[in-house]
Amino acid sequence: MTATPAGDSAAPGDGLVRVGAVVFIIGAVATLVTVAPLFLGTDPFPTLAYAVSMLMGVGFLIAGAGVMRSIAAQRRQAGSTRS
Repeated sequence: MTATPAGDSAAPGDGLVRVGAVVFIIGAVATLVTVAPLFLGTDPFPTLAYAVSMLMGVGFLIAGAGVMRSIAAQRRQAGSTRS
């Protein structure tokens, strides 16, 4: 029996989950930055800053697609071992 390190095996969808997490974090930081002027009493940021905040939802969708792809691959693998 050979042991493989956890980082060596990349399941289908893992890359999408990682990319989705990064995009989500960028969107979350942008959301915090755009909300800050409301509490600090300064001028609001331009519309582009609010558009970057939408990356939070996009990242969530990308990560969700990666999870679904991983689930589908695991089901295919489980189905092929039963047959």
